[in-house]
Amino acid sequence: MRKLHIHNPLTKMKLNRQLILLFVILVSPVFLLNWYANNQTEHILKRHVTNAYMELNKQNHLLINRDIDTVNRVMTNIIINPVVQQLQSGAGQVYDEANQYDRVKLYETADRLIPTFSIGISGGEAVGYYLYVYDPLDRYDFAPLNASRFRNGGVYFYTDRTKPSWADEAISRKGRGFLKIVNGIGGGRTETLAYIRAVNSTISGKMIVGVLVASNMDKKIEQSLQSVSLPDNGEMFLTDYDNTILASTLDGSMGRKLDLPPSMVHGTKGEETTDAIYGDSIYVQHADYEIQQKLVYRISAASLLRQQSELKRAIQWISMAYSLFGIVVMAYFWRSLLSPLQKLAGFVRGYEPGRKVPSSEAVDRNDEVGVLIHAIYSMARRLNSLIEDRYMMDIKQKETQLQVLYQQINPHLLYNTLESIYWKSSLEGNSDSAEMIKELSKLMRISLSRGRELITLEEELEHATAYTRLQQKRYEYEFQVRWETEEEALTNPIPKITLQPLIENAIFHGVRNMGEDGLIVIRAFRRDGRVVVEVEDNGYKPVDHEALNRSIREPRTDDRQGYGIHNVHERIRLHFGSDYGIHYSMPPGGGTLVSIELPIRPAEEAPAPAEAG
Repeated sequence: MRKLHIHNPLTKMKLNRQLILLFVILVSPVFLLNWYANNQTEHILKRHVTNAYMELNKQNHLLINRDIDTVNRVMTNIIINPVVQQLQSGAGQVYDEANQYDRVKLYETADRLIPTFSIGISGGEAVGYYLYVYDPLDRYDFAPLNASRFRNGGVYFYTDRTKPSWADEAISRKGRGFLKIVNGIGGGRTETLAYIRAVNSTISGKMIVGVLVASNMDKKIEQSLQSVSLPDNGEMFLTDYDNTILASTLDGSMGRKLDLPPSMVHGTKGEETTDAIYGDSIYVQHADYEIQQKLVYRISAASLLRQQSELKRAIQWISMAYSLFGIVVMAYFWRSLLSPLQKLAGFVRGYEPGRKVPSSEAVDRNDEVGVLIHAIYSMARRLNSLIEDRYMMDIKQKETQLQVLYQQINPHLLYNTLESIYWKSSLEGNSDSAEMIKELSKLMRISLSRGRELITLEEELEHATAYTRLQQKRYEYEFQVRWETEEEALTNPIPKITLQPLIENAIFHGVRNMGEDGLIVIRAFRRDGRVVVEVEDNGYKPVDHEALNRSIREPRTDDRQGYGIHNVHERIRLHFGSDYGIHYSMPPGGGTLVSIELPIRPAEEAPAPAEAG
């Protein structure tokens, strides 16, 4: 019978997340019970408390509207006053000096009259009345534009050019007043809530005398709001239907937008009283569509929730105690079990062969965790020992390979040099032998280099120069050699006898039979954080460069040329790493280009090579 295999999804999670998940599962029922109790308590309080504040809000709004009606009745008395009505009637008279005097007297009488209607407010403030008379012909140009002799009211004149921004709105309402936040009432710069109403002519209803403004309405309304006491300094706001605050018990809030619960943002037609819990506050709102106003109470929910029952407090204490116990248990297991395992996992993920192994932290532990930590650390130390032994063996092997490579290269160099001297002596006698022997001595001196394996690029180029001169003398200068080197690259180290095999191949397989048309260019420069040495020839024979690159990396024992270049390539890799070495390619003009890439390094300090005696 096939055994049923049940996969555990928790094994895909890290151990610390599993432990946190276990803690959440254990404490969740307690927190759900606490949440249920709190929620029910809030609903009970909301039903019993907000009903009372909803009725209070409605009555408070009614008192505010009565205060506004009082101001409106005072405005009616001002409007029907004969002095106010005469201000408009002068617009139809003939402008002469006598009428000018009458207008001055009329203005002075009205300017004294208007402030007498002011209504006092607590705190030394007053509701002041300001009459703005429409004077399209500018016949009252003698009146001041920005100041009055009286503090709480006065008369001002405006033309079509100096008309206040709210004048047209007042006229469009046809005698109905409205509240608006304005600046510059009475020539001042202070922002205030004003009650604005158009002044129509009692003689002809179609004629407009001007606009009457009552200032400091925000102070008047705040006085009414302060008569209501809310718990914990709750806040009251009178707003319009765009939720712009017109007056409130919160200092500096006039003109701002009030953040209301979504259900209270828009009111309905008629009157409506609603409530809502939004954030940490309880909101109670009475909206009057007719006058486009809302009165909002904002009460801290925390002040009401202090009246919670003993059961709720008991559940909270139980939840806190249980959570604290769970945290203590979690901390114990985290420190005793999870932290050592996390450190062990981090060591395993970041361990690299040869890296130092820290001392075991499980010396005093006899549990399974201690056994596991001790076993892994011991295994890592044994692996490091094996790697160290293998590393020492590799070093000795590379040293042996280098010695073998030098033994393969040196005889080959000596043979070619002696062959060149032989042919030169046979063809010309012994006239140039001394010069060739001098070049040969220079070759021998740089090749030995007092036992150094790395020499500077400048010394290697000197060695290559001596070799090319010998070969040019051998072939009667039938090919040309050009040197292009950068000064800053000459101090870089390079394995000795690196360029000679490459130049030899360029001569014998490239330009030997081209006469004076043959050209070999040797370059040395820095590029992209590396030192590049190039040997380029313009040989006319077709060359399979890909095959040459393969022969460098996988030489055949019967291919003498490929095996020699392979030795040079391997010496570079042994000294500098596998990212460096030799590469064949075809230059734009044809021929063969051999590139040597070396790391940029300072020249190794070594005694200078001895001069040939």
